[in-house]
Amino acid sequence: MSSSSSASFPSNTTIPQDANQGCVGPTSPDAGRADACAGCPNQSACSSGQVQTNAPTTIAQSLDIRNALSSVSYVLLVLSGKGGVGKSTLCCQIAHTLAARGYQVGVLDVDICGPSVPQMMGVSGQPVHKTANGWSPVYTPHSHIAVMSISFLLNDPNLAVVWRGPRKNAMIQQFLSETDWGELDYLLVDTPPGTSDEHISTVQYLQGALGNVNQNNASCVLGGGIVVTTPEEVSMADVRKELNFCKKTKLPIVGVVENMSIFQTRLHQLQFTDSEGADRSDEALSLIQNNCPQLLDMIVSTHIFPVSGRGPKGMAEQFDVPYLGFLPLDPNLLMCCDQGRCFVSTCPNSPSARPMNHLVDEILQALPLEDAENC
Repeated sequence: MSSSSSASFPSNTTIPQDANQGCVGPTSPDAGRADACAGCPNQSACSSGQVQTNAPTTIAQSLDIRNALSSVSYVLLVLSGKGGVGKSTLCCQIAHTLAARGYQVGVLDVDICGPSVPQMMGVSGQPVHKTANGWSPVYTPHSHIAVMSISFLLNDPNLAVVWRGPRKNAMIQQFLSETDWGELDYLLVDTPPGTSDEHISTVQYLQGALGNVNQNNASCVLGGGIVVTTPEEVSMADVRKELNFCKKTKLPIVGVVENMSIFQTRLHQLQFTDSEGADRSDEALSLIQNNCPQLLDMIVSTHIFPVSGRGPKGMAEQFDVPYLGFLPLDPNLLMCCDQGRCFVSTCPNSPSARPMNHLVDEILQALPLEDAENC
């Protein structure tokens, strides 16, 4: 946006990037009707009020968000078009793993109707406090990860949040602009499934603050999105929509993660039942111990979901985005999420520990801190 055009409309409006010179702004009473609107590609949308009702952040809001994130190196969104694929699990365990390696990490939960981050970070039921610098996030007790979620603002964690889009959007904008994150290397944003208001608002707010307003002076970088899927076609069909959403909104895609690609655990952790469903685990494990004890520590695997075509790796190649790897379904990983603990530190020899560390290696390679510091 040039300085000459920015002086021709009120400071509380947001101008589309492809607008004509002299644009009056989409929230102006003359939007779509002024002389400068003639021939503009946005004219019909502005005159109908469509742009006005879905307007992205104002310049003032963008500056507030940018100021709030001024000490954050990277913002990384965890996305998926499908629910139940493990976005929150991945988001929280990536945060735990980064913190275990010495990075300063924050997690923002923008799943307004289904916040699960506090439980997975081990900070459920904690209060959030307002200070002179804004909301102070809740910190995990051992790794000092900063966490913000609507769950902290609810008197009863079992209450349903029944909000329409505008109220959700206002809450997300408030989280981004009024949270005192302090100095962070990585801020991870856990999003709800789909391509709904929360996604559109979060991306618009961040792009407006970090990409569209005086970009050269923004110290925080919108690193992009990690897109999570499971290998079956029912999931990938929705995740393709998410990948298209990222491309349409020009959100960089850090890569695709294939979650729950296979079930893996050590044999001694299995439960054995007879044909009638009675538990025979002690008998079976004793038999194995007596006859072939080396089997007890071997990893057993099976596919949970039917793999469709070339799977998530092929889908990533189709969209020309990186494939960051797969993460097996591991009971120890799920246990750590329920307990709010770092999986790779608690269960370093578990089957999914190496894939989780590999995933974090890929993220660090894609978003190195030295690049952010040189921006």
